[in-house]
Amino acid sequence: MTSAASDQPTDESEPRSAQRLRLVTEARVRQGLARVRLALVPMMLASVAAALAYAIDQRVLGHPHPFFAPVAAWIALGFSSDRQLRRVAELAIGVTVGVAAGDFVVHVIGSGPWQLGLVLVLTGLAARFLDRGALLATQAGVQALVVVGLPALPSGGPVGRWTDALLGGAVALVFAALSPSDPRARSRVQAREALGELGLMLRDLGSGLRAGDGDAIADALVRGRASQPALDDWRATARNAGEIARVSPGRRRLSGELARLEEAAAKTDYAMRNSRVIARRAVSLVESEHDLEDVGGVVERLSVLAARLGAALGSGTDVTGLRSDLVALAGEVDPVALAHEDWQAQGLVLLLRSLVVDLLMVSGLPLAAAKTALPRI
Repeated sequence: MTSAASDQPTDESEPRSAQRLRLVTEARVRQGLARVRLALVPMMLASVAAALAYAIDQRVLGHPHPFFAPVAAWIALGFSSDRQLRRVAELAIGVTVGVAAGDFVVHVIGSGPWQLGLVLVLTGLAARFLDRGALLATQAGVQALVVVGLPALPSGGPVGRWTDALLGGAVALVFAALSPSDPRARSRVQAREALGELGLMLRDLGSGLRAGDGDAIADALVRGRASQPALDDWRATARNAGEIARVSPGRRRLSGELARLEEAAAKTDYAMRNSRVIARRAVSLVESEHDLEDVGGVVERLSVLAARLGAALGSGTDVTGLRSDLVALAGEVDPVALAHEDWQAQGLVLLLRSLVVDLLMVSGLPLAAAKTALPRI
């Protein structure tokens, strides 16, 4: 028999544990590739900035070992596609302050355990005085530790390593300023990935319900659990982007869409959790030979709409038409119509109604309107 929970046909002789391990592996690979796609361009830019800082420091300033110039550039830029100037500046200043403090301590009183403790106190207090950001204080402390712990290298005198870090931070700021970012971009991509994962899980769940295949439903549950990191990443990114837009004057015009993406991320998470509850309940019903073919058909159609909704949010296009399709489907989620005289199957449909409400809210429909779209019971 072909497993409904896999993208490709599977051998009947393959153990269920091996099939489920493959499902988890496939999900992890998809999520890993998605992260790589998001980080590729930012990481290449950070690498170029680090190499450029190294070259300028070595060939223009004449420092033979410009270690901290590329370190400052790489740390300040990082691999996030949302490079706010404030965040880049915090990291660059943190590295510079840490290197300066470490250099000062090493040249004045040498290195050792108590000198290391002293430089951490001085660096941390200086960072907190300069800025409220935790990133600045953290990076300052780390870089001070590196300076005190590394053997001294010829670097242009007692402030040589400090000027290295200053140069690297300056290069990072130039790169950040010349490559402005849209805080919506990362959240949009993650919306497509997360809702795509939900669509796959619902597709397999619906297929298992229609076929009465408990193993396929259990596989769908495994797929749903494996997708949780994608949902967590989207929620975190959307929340951070929304907070940035609320405090950044230049990005307040984007706060409306960012708020919608943040809300959609939360509701998609609820939808996936509801889907897993449905799958757990459906396994026992299928094993008891309840007829869930009609319910499975609705779930399969819902999976298509979830994937389309992810594509729309991912491209920033209007979802009005999709919302209408979801409302139309919601009108069919009637326990009596889908489960007839089977009260246990009707209980499954009641759980499905919560999932439909979640997806309607992902599409932007308020809670009251989403509940109104369901048939009265």
